[in-house]
Amino acid sequence: MKKTWLLGFGFFSISLGWSLYNGFVPFFLDNFITSTALIGFLMTIDNYIALFLQPYIGQLSDRTRTRFGRRMPYLLVGVPLAALFYTLIPLHTGLVSLLIFMLCMNLSMAIFRSPTIALMPDITPEREQTKANGIINFMGGCGAILAFSIGSLLFSLNEALPFLAVSVTFLITLWIVYKNINEPRDALSYTDTTVPKINYREELNASTLFLLAAIFFWFIAIQGMEALFTLYGVNELGLSRSASAFSLTFFSLSFVVFAIPSGILGAKIGKKNVIIAGVIGLIISFLLLNWVESVIYLRAILFLGGIFWAFVNINAYPFIVSTGSAKSFGTRTGLYYLVSSLAAITSPPTLGYLIDLFGFSVLFLAAAGSLILALIFISRVNEHESQALGSS
Repeated sequence: MKKTWLLGFGFFSISLGWSLYNGFVPFFLDNFITSTALIGFLMTIDNYIALFLQPYIGQLSDRTRTRFGRRMPYLLVGVPLAALFYTLIPLHTGLVSLLIFMLCMNLSMAIFRSPTIALMPDITPEREQTKANGIINFMGGCGAILAFSIGSLLFSLNEALPFLAVSVTFLITLWIVYKNINEPRDALSYTDTTVPKINYREELNASTLFLLAAIFFWFIAIQGMEALFTLYGVNELGLSRSASAFSLTFFSLSFVVFAIPSGILGAKIGKKNVIIAGVIGLIISFLLLNWVESVIYLRAILFLGGIFWAFVNINAYPFIVSTGSAKSFGTRTGLYYLVSSLAAITSPPTLGYLIDLFGFSVLFLAAAGSLILALIFISRVNEHESQALGSS
């Protein structure tokens, strides 16, 4: 667990960086672009990059062998580059330079994101992976909270300060991870020989495909809800913008608080069981939100929903890893982010189109419908098949 907490600093910096990027870069774009839709599209660049590049990087790291290990070379290259371009973003001199710095930062992050995440199953026994995922998600959640609290304060003093602070944090966390995690020593299945080419027919078994489909549909629900909730609160419930945005923090807060307990629960009673309980809980929560008029009840149900989302999200990544063999951790990490990124690209415009047709009242009904599809697919996952392949 000590290694997991140390690795958690890598997740802390990734979450810190993305949260601050998503929170403040739109202000820079707004200085040059009047179309909110175009700003929204430009803010999804990372998802398009993740869609095409991260699966490749993940697979490439599976087959990489250096004296630093499989994953570490990607961190040693990607993190300093990300820190450089992160610092340059607020120093842009026009729209073109801003877009160039944004693109380069996103590409740099893509270099090390999948390898960093794949380090967790590399150094963690399968029976401990849900606990480990809870720890690293807790660290990531803390990074997001700091991005909006301390980051907002620094941004009010000088717009470049939070970006500089994040860049420094990137380098510090890289040093922590590099000094404390030695892949050839700590990785459970590390060898100096070249890994044979992955057999996708064997790896992409029925359980994996059903699980990927479930991941896609529950991310459709969550990504769409988070992207459109503030508009829902203003237009459907009559809340102010600040009250609507503040309400959503209850969902995020409970997720962070229950990240570690969710991992422990998954280790005790099974990842699939906890995920199914979480999906069912989310369906009930989202359906209840359609009849809520009081802000107190709204925030209480959102807090409850965040707990159920922790049940799902904390156990999902260890579950997708466990459906394959040890040699494919990086590949499966890339597939996980491929599917979640595809959902992030698809969900806001799809749910937004439904809102245009039927009004904001359809938001949580559509999200609940997507979760029902996720429940159907996760129920089809065969744990016995997963465990047999995962032990090979």
